[in-house]
Amino acid sequence: MSAPLRRVFVSRDAYRSRRLKDAARLLPVLGAALFGLPLLWRGEETARVGTAGTLLFIFAVWAGLILGAFLIARRFARAEAGAEAAGPGRPGPAPGGD
Repeated sequence: MSAPLRRVFVSRDAYRSRRLKDAARLLPVLGAALFGLPLLWRGEETARVGTAGTLLFIFAVWAGLILGAFLIARRFARAEAGAEAAGPGRPGPAPGGD
């Protein structure tokens, strides 16, 4: 028989830190996909959108990316401040623990 699988648990802070890093890495990919979306708009139904609608869409995506980056950066700062305030009794997320 094979040995039983060992479950690996990470602390909640380390898990959240990794997910924040994943979100920060995914943001440019999401932005590139959304900026490329107007290139796929063709046909009669999208003829009503026109240049103005496309530019409004691009501006909305741009503003959304800025807002998303701001929120992620704010959560990073909050996580770092929490790790510093944790002190020696409670370790924060491991640096570079990817």
